Amino acid sequence: MSMMLSRRVTQDLSVSPVYDAIYWDPPQKYQWKNKSPPPLDAVKVYEAHVGISTSEGRVGTYKEFTANVLPRIKALGYNVVQMMAVMEHAYYASFGYQITNFFCASSRYGTPEELMELVDVAHGMGLTVLLDVVHSHACKNVLDGINMFDGTDHCYFHEGPKGKHELWDSRLFNYGHHEVLRFLLSNLRFFMEQFKFDGFRFDGVTSMLYNHHGIGTGFSGGYHEYFGPGVDEEGVTYLMLANQLVHKINPHAISIAEDVSGMPGLCRPTIEGGLGFDYRLSMAVPDMWIKLLKEKTDEDWDLGSICFTLTNRRYREKSICYCESHDQALVGDKTLAFWLMDKEMYTNMSDLTPFTPVIDRGLALHKMIR
Repeated sequence: MSMMLSRRVTQDLSVSPVYDAIYWDPPQKYQWKNKSPPPLDAVKVYEAHVGISTSEGRVGTYKEFTANVLPRIKALGYNVVQMMAVMEHAYYASFGYQITNFFCASSRYGTPEELMELVDVAHGMGLTVLLDVVHSHACKNVLDGINMFDGTDHCYFHEGPKGKHELWDSRLFNYGHHEVLRFLLSNLRFFMEQFKFDGFRFDGVTSMLYNHHGIGTGFSGGYHEYFGPGVDEEGVTYLMLANQLVHKINPHAISIAEDVSGMPGLCRPTIEGGLGFDYRLSMAVPDMWIKLLKEKTDEDWDLGSICFTLTNRRYREKSICYCESHDQALVGDKTLAFWLMDKEMYTNMSDLTPFTPVIDRGLALHKMIR
């Protein structure tokens, strides 16, 4: 069976680290119980990773997440759950960003039906569920991935050096190839129709927008950077098609772009020449908070600069402002709470003892930042 087309792949380390496709057709189809929640006026997003959602030293499961984490997310007042690392990936430490099997829900956490149940229960709680989708690149694995699928390096990717991302050590899609468009667009449709996801957070959009992929490139805001020869017109076209498809399947779907360049029109309708996203991530905001906590004393915080960063956005384009995500908390950094309170969190967070000045300041600033 084709690894690319399989709905389920599993790993048996006693035999090989390579994932094998298995035939998956349970006799009883999952029976959906709940409809998607109504459209949201404003989103409050909880980013989640099923595998690391347990306090135990093992990989968590879909069922555990459904029973233990979803009620907490609802109780905390969030209305959107963004699921990381769902599509199958051979390298667990990549947090799901080196995908090998695009049409498989990761078998590490359970069965496809258990993921369906997770989404269904979330809908029953009134939670919108988004999938973190990685269409900016793919894992370079050959045996259990789509690299060299037909024996060449350019079946789904650009040929030669153009098809390799030098920083991510992965393969880059050829968005000008019709079969690549069909593959990626059908991938979005598959997860919306089979698993009832309400939309997507598109990872690495900057890499898709530009031929230089944002590597070693700064953005000053000049329009020549956004509408010049450095733009990957085929990548832009794919993103427009993706947003048109997502909103045709579900007019109330949510699509979020992770872009550091500030591309104009990213969140304007395609009929206006925009790319069609609903929201863009305000990626400068978390970087600002980390920089302040690392380099400045409280007295040296520039309130004018803080206000500018918090409100700096494209005219008539909706943004999601946030203080931290996995990029800050996991990838070579630490959480805001640790930057604020560090080792004292282990010894001075009890309700039974008075707060130390470090904890008192840390909690106050953490609440303010959030």
